Amino acid sequence: MNYDIIGDIHGHAQKAERLLRKLGYRQSGSTWRHSERQVIFLGDFIDRGPQQVASYRLARGMIDAGDALAVMGNHELNAMAWNTFVNGQPLRPHTTKNRHQHGSFLDEVERDQVFHSEITKWFETLPLWLELPGLRVVHACWDAKRMREVETSLTDNQTLVGEALIRATQGDHNIYGVTSNSTPEFRCVETLTKGREVALPEGCSFEDADGIKRHSVRIRWWDTEAVSVREAALLAPKHLEQIPKEWSLPPGAILGYCEEKPLFIGHYWMTGPPTVIAPNLACVDYSAGKGGPLVAYRWDGEAILNDAKFITST
Repeated sequence: MNYDIIGDIHGHAQKAERLLRKLGYRQSGSTWRHSERQVIFLGDFIDRGPQQVASYRLARGMIDAGDALAVMGNHELNAMAWNTFVNGQPLRPHTTKNRHQHGSFLDEVERDQVFHSEITKWFETLPLWLELPGLRVVHACWDAKRMREVETSLTDNQTLVGEALIRATQGDHNIYGVTSNSTPEFRCVETLTKGREVALPEGCSFEDADGIKRHSVRIRWWDTEAVSVREAALLAPKHLEQIPKEWSLPPGAILGYCEEKPLFIGHYWMTGPPTVIAPNLACVDYSAGKGGPLVAYRWDGEAILNDAKFITST
């Protein structure tokens, strides 16, 4: 099977439709179909954009019809936790900050709780990763150790249901990542759907895309040549300047990816012309949720990835 791997839609259904047409898919009822190919979505269908429900329906229509596969993103995970209650309390606290991050989706669905729950229950069917013949797919970070730790907690399709979802919200972070008292499920979903983060030096912070002050930073977990936080940080230059050059990465922060199977990820808000990270690694999130194009990688079975295979919605 040949796949078109599509990055984070974030509520921009029109960009998704434009990209699908460009890739040769044609609308057929509730799905978009290609005679020779299948889509793999990288998750993060919701939040930020103006077409939340339309984006959900597009993705679900294709998946239900067998025209697409998908993995769970951190925004689907957050939506599930927001709308799942234990002893009357939501798994994701309904704070002002969390509401702000999730507001675009809630504005469209929260007045119809039955429909809201239908969507979040469907999110539970999304696997945390895909291991397919010839390629791998995960939203943010491939961590085989974390995957092994939850083998008995997940379904055979690598999905979070019931107690596993509850346990996936039970944990916290420190400078070395998740704390030792966090559950294996929390450690796994935090890494796979959100990537690796390290704490910034005391007194150092920055505002993210939502205007929230952050005291930790996402890092290029694949970059085995990075030694300092500044070298590994996924930050704009103005924020990088605030990080001392001598601030070293904590031990184990960088995982690397040296497997022969190519890996596809989203999540990282890349900019500029799409390019592969390495011959065996590509990110297809090019900031569609912040005005950038929606991007696909057209995979035809190759073990060595190349820039010419990227297609954009523009």
